Amino acid sequence: MLVVNQRAKLIELAAEFAIYDQHGHPIGSVVQVGQSTTKKVARFIGRLDQFFTHTLEVRDTSGAVVLRLIRPAKVAKSRIEVERGDGEPIGEIKQDNVLGAITFSLSADGVTVGAIKAENVLAWDFSVVDESDTEVARISKTWAGWDKAALTNADKYVVRIHRRLPDPLARLVVAASLSIDLALKQDDKGLSVSDLFPW
Repeated sequence: MLVVNQRAKLIELAAEFAIYDQHGHPIGSVVQVGQSTTKKVARFIGRLDQFFTHTLEVRDTSGAVVLRLIRPAKVAKSRIEVERGDGEPIGEIKQDNVLGAITFSLSADGVTVGAIKAENVLAWDFSVVDESDTEVARISKTWAGWDKAALTNADKYVVRIHRRLPDPLARLVVAASLSIDLALKQDDKGLSVSDLFPW
């Protein structure tokens, strides 16, 4: 089990997460990198995040980068490239739909190895399945508490992996909770249809 806890900030200009094991011991962190001044200003004034490329680095407790997630600029659907710390490609997490319960395809070398399926349209709980549609993990977004929920954008995810998984699926599952946040939650304040067509 992994607990991915977003650091609470009143104004978020760069996402940061702490990663804990099931006993609450820190095992890593996630830091958003490559945030230029222009991007930070755009995040501050809001509603433009989806039009920028975002990069997250997953680091171990020594600070070494073990995974990198890159979400190119998007209009509707997200696509997230997952790399090893040394830049070697692992695979891709691709959003399949924008309406209804959201699903993502997990692929490596162009071959589908699994999927992430939202339990409902609120996209708080997800089932992660392998290529045979067997559930191998679950991702749940948990309540951050009234103080954090009311004042910040902090999110908390619990990732339960049911068994030891082969690569590349194992690394894609670890990247999955961060991908959901990067693909969906970071754009909660993104441009909406009503902004484009206010009438």
